[in-house]
Amino acid sequence: MINASFLQFAPVLADLDLTISIIENHFKKLKNSNLLVLPELANSGYNFISKKMAVQSAEIVKKSKYFEFLIDFCKKQNIFIVSGFNEKEGSILYNSSILLGPKGYIGKYRKMHSFFNESKFFQKGNLGFPVFKTEIGNIGMLICYDWMFPEVWRILALKKADIICHPSNLVLPYAQQAVPVHALINKVFTITANRVGTEGNLSFTGKSLICNPLGEVLAHANEKDETICTAEIDISIVRNKKITPKNHIFKDRRIDEYGELFK
Repeated sequence: MINASFLQFAPVLADLDLTISIIENHFKKLKNSNLLVLPELANSGYNFISKKMAVQSAEIVKKSKYFEFLIDFCKKQNIFIVSGFNEKEGSILYNSSILLGPKGYIGKYRKMHSFFNESKFFQKGNLGFPVFKTEIGNIGMLICYDWMFPEVWRILALKKADIICHPSNLVLPYAQQAVPVHALINKVFTITANRVGTEGNLSFTGKSLICNPLGEVLAHANEKDETICTAEIDISIVRNKKITPKNHIFKDRRIDEYGELFK
């Protein structure tokens, strides 16, 4: 059994120091959690007015003030953190998610599916769909608009993810409805950490949630308040993929008949 949490808040666009101070205040309210998920692009904000702003707000993963701030908290609190991250690699930006733990950096994922204007700033992901083994379970990551594509949730489940962490900056008011279904049909836990607030012409929809392998919502936030929510989850139930004594969600697939997916 572990305690899994999300932090729903509003990063300050292009102001890392102020964003860190906001997160620090929220961290004071976090108690007895083993895993915390923060929103997409939590170190920079989202709705950049120019490529220059996006670049100036980006950081190299292991040479990042935000990275060091989170690592320090992980070590002091013996906690794992997943956070959205505006990542710079050379002259290229990626909309990424990083996984950190008490022993330091574990790995990252780069968003595969660009939403709306994101392609003006970010390259599409090129690291595949990694799953990271940790002391609290196998962790996979997706980011925001990836929610629309059932294939990516299934890939992570097939790679034995126990928990799929989903940092988000959702603006479509119905997107959260899909997440419990992905949890159910893949028999995984999901943690969607969405943000709130407004940047320019975009308003973010909040409603972060934690779901179990039955598609039940274990914890949720409203559409506008900054908050931390926590739920107790039992990783052992994820690893039984049977839905009846004779039905297994992966073994019952008809892969021989799925060729049309690739046309």
